[in-house]
Amino acid sequence: MTSAIDRRTVVTNGDEKTSKWPRTTRRQERVRSVLERRQPDLTLILENVHDPHNVSAILRSCDAVGVLQVHAVYSIESPPPGMFARQTSAGAAKWVDVVRHDSMTACVTELRGAGFQVLATALSQESRPLHDWDLTRSVALVIGNEMRGVSDEAMALADGLVEIPMVGMVQSLNVSVASAVCLYEAFRQRIAAGAYDAPRLPAEELSAMEQDWLTR
Repeated sequence: MTSAIDRRTVVTNGDEKTSKWPRTTRRQERVRSVLERRQPDLTLILENVHDPHNVSAILRSCDAVGVLQVHAVYSIESPPPGMFARQTSAGAAKWVDVVRHDSMTACVTELRGAGFQVLATALSQESRPLHDWDLTRSVALVIGNEMRGVSDEAMALADGLVEIPMVGMVQSLNVSVASAVCLYEAFRQRIAAGAYDAPRLPAEELSAMEQDWLTR
């Protein structure tokens, strides 16, 4: 299963297509292996997440569990300078495509049109524990701003609210930690369902992405 979202809208920084890495057989096999496990129907929506360390950590977690594409909404904050620039990044931003949106409404509309269920992470009487949700289906998880959390608009637009169960005195986690917890629950469920056992991307798209990755 693959998202209908146009991946040509990803954030880039320049048109340089020459990789500093030699195209060895070992590198080609590694790229192919990673792409065969990418999950086009699992994504995050970062809503005004402004700290570059948080963004970097979130993208690293996304790469680790096979997220193909992340969506970023910056309606209040400015995006961290250079964080989503593929050619200047030595980290996960090089391997996780980021699609920018001007509003949460536009982002949710696009994702829902592509068949995604949108779940917002928030503490609310309407929230259900993370483990109660089926994260093997097409799902987009909204991660809110470091101080304000998920906006009222995002909660109103979402199909449901998710909370991470906690038994300590502190009732919230850092956004990068919360993202990792959510992603690894999705990872756990998807491994059990066999979602990583065969490529999720169409063969033609996988081959095209392989050639693109070999130039990064």
